[in-house]
Amino acid sequence: MKRQLTELAGWLKADGQNMENTIVTGASIDTRTLSKGDLFIPFRGEQVNGHQYVQQAFDKGAAASLWLKDEPGAPADLPLIFVDDSELALQQLARAYRNELTCKFIGVTGSNGKTSTKDLITSVLAPHFKVRKTEGNFNNQLGLPLTILTLEDDTDIAVLEMGMSDFGEISFLSEVAKPHFAVISNIGEAHMQNLGSREGIAKAKFEIIDGLKDDGKLFYDGDEPLLRNLVGLHPGLQTVSFGYSETADLKLVKMESGDEGSNYKVTGIVEGDFTIPVFGAHQVKNSLTAILIADELGLSQEEIRSALLDASLTDMRMQPVISKSGALFINDAFNAAPTSMNAALSFLRETGLRKEKWAVLGDMLELGDNERTYHESIAHQLNKIQLKGILLFGPRMKWLYDELKKTGNGSEIIWSEDNYEPLIQELLAYSDKDSIILLKGSRGMALEKIMNGVMEA
Repeated sequence: MKRQLTELAGWLKADGQNMENTIVTGASIDTRTLSKGDLFIPFRGEQVNGHQYVQQAFDKGAAASLWLKDEPGAPADLPLIFVDDSELALQQLARAYRNELTCKFIGVTGSNGKTSTKDLITSVLAPHFKVRKTEGNFNNQLGLPLTILTLEDDTDIAVLEMGMSDFGEISFLSEVAKPHFAVISNIGEAHMQNLGSREGIAKAKFEIIDGLKDDGKLFYDGDEPLLRNLVGLHPGLQTVSFGYSETADLKLVKMESGDEGSNYKVTGIVEGDFTIPVFGAHQVKNSLTAILIADELGLSQEEIRSALLDASLTDMRMQPVISKSGALFINDAFNAAPTSMNAALSFLRETGLRKEKWAVLGDMLELGDNERTYHESIAHQLNKIQLKGILLFGPRMKWLYDELKKTGNGSEIIWSEDNYEPLIQELLAYSDKDSIILLKGSRGMALEKIMNGVMEA
């Protein structure tokens, strides 16, 4: 963004001071990550008042700042815009700037896999277009507007991740972004405590069509009956489905894991063989959207294939890491819900990358009233896998530990409620170059600390 401060004040219909000849090139709500030329946006909360950092923001190169009208002590010598509400002003700025941009917007949501899907779409398009994607967890009512305000005028494509924990949130983000393409990667169980059921989750994710352009398209998981039902309620909606289903517009017909990643074949809108340098059938499925959108934007099959070979995902998404002993960690510890847990365990069951298999699992959070049942049900998957060891971490994993003991799983099973050390020591003692070790748990469990403990020993 490169706009006169007076223009931003006009977007907000707000008054200001010292605005003449001030150019703003971005926006920030945190002085620690502020860039030169940013508009600083202070928030006033119960614990911290961002106005006390305004001078610091200017010292770090901020071009201007917002200032709440009812906040006393506005510095008379600084370029400021006076607003009633910082959050609403940020969102209003993003809406106005979005309306001036000519790039294609792609909105991505889903219970699991939205970050990987965003990364794969970006990887395929980046060699051929100027692409900007959501960084980190900037996928909410603050992060998405901030991402829009960082887009340069000549951006070709913006790939925006959209997260949520309750109804109405995806609708709001979609209305701000007004995507040309919308993606629903899948429907799982995350945020069940707020949304009540998988049906509720599907409806909340489907809100992504609320801001979809009139000629826009929805790309969705065709294996999910809940999404198929919702699509059926919108006969005028342009949709493209992907998955294993016979009726999918892009069908995954064959997949195998190799040392370099996952090889697979698709039929339908695109026909051919592809490879991604990532493990797991769920990641292959996430890549189908990238293939479809790249095809929609005119890339050839060979261009798509070549770009996928070099695809890179955000860390801790089925990320391979080799330890000093030669053991292969599959770090999928960014987050977990029953759907993604089953997908990761399916990979562990099917892979032949190493002959000795370990499952290191942490609590799945935010599952609501049925959380015990969801944790106990993992035993069914684990009992299908010949495992050298099952290492469980977190208070909820005690339910799975008891279930495994009850069903008589023959593997070595260790449970630790809040101490990583017993699990680290078990891996140090008994894993080696013949071992593959899956790490899977919710973000709050930080299971990567177990891998790091092994690496640093």
